[in-house]
Amino acid sequence: MNAELHIRAGAAAEGPYSLSVDPEKAGWDHSSLRVLRLPPGGDHTLDTGDSEWIVLPLSGGCRVRTEDGATFELAGRASVFSGVTDFAYVPRDARARITSAEGGRFALTGARCERRLPARYGPAEEVPVELRGTGICSRQVNNFAAAAPAGGGPGGGLECDRLIAVEVLTPGGNWSSYPPHKHDEQCPGEESRLEEIYYFEIAPAHGSEGFGYHRVSPSGHGRGTDVLAEVRDGDAVLIPDGWHGPSIAAPGHDMYYLNVMAGPGETREWLIRDHPDHGWVRSTWAGRPVDPRLPFYDAPAGDAR
Repeated sequence: MNAELHIRAGAAAEGPYSLSVDPEKAGWDHSSLRVLRLPPGGDHTLDTGDSEWIVLPLSGGCRVRTEDGATFELAGRASVFSGVTDFAYVPRDARARITSAEGGRFALTGARCERRLPARYGPAEEVPVELRGTGICSRQVNNFAAAAPAGGGPGGGLECDRLIAVEVLTPGGNWSSYPPHKHDEQCPGEESRLEEIYYFEIAPAHGSEGFGYHRVSPSGHGRGTDVLAEVRDGDAVLIPDGWHGPSIAAPGHDMYYLNVMAGPGETREWLIRDHPDHGWVRSTWAGRPVDPRLPFYDAPAGDAR
């Protein structure tokens, strides 16, 4: 097991960040994730450097103001299990001040990039909400900064240069990131090479802390990543390569994870290969019902699902 790829809650804290992962710490080239905690009335300055960033509220709301004068008021949400959130995009080579009157937690998803796109606001009502899989493989995907997969399908997230990011919500007892899949080779039209971070939040129930399991197995490429982790609230798993999935939510405890991806391809796209031993499961989904507990919530008016 590559133990350093399972980051337990608090193990990668740095300054105001309860989690801080950048390319240098991960040993790769593009993907970053920080989780910022602000007290009531708190503020933080983000210097973007050579990366583009999205400020995504996990709980609470905030104001994002860039040095160029753009200001975005993010209403946010009570928790990742309560609703789709609005968000703000901040380009590379910029500085932004994040302030929160009531306090909260904010994911900063980042990717090294070349183009400097304009700062923008992402309304919650424009986030495509997808229900993926059926039965115990059912999950909800909030495609706020998605790239369209091969053959079309839900995409439509905010335009970025390199960054791809989505939220996945899995009802307790279900399997997601299944069938296992990979994106560790650059094969035009077939597979993208993308470094990926999973950041987990687990819903408590009946006064008990929740948990889940996450698997990454070697694909024959890269580092030979091999992880079987019991994940808890605030944990993260780094995936430089390998077949990843399933992510399994313990019965009674709903699971959330934030996926952050970026890679070297000339085109920003999410192209995956299913594991040859398990990909057949997709063919069993047609005509079968989605878990009736889904969706956890829709986007506000204008749901694009």
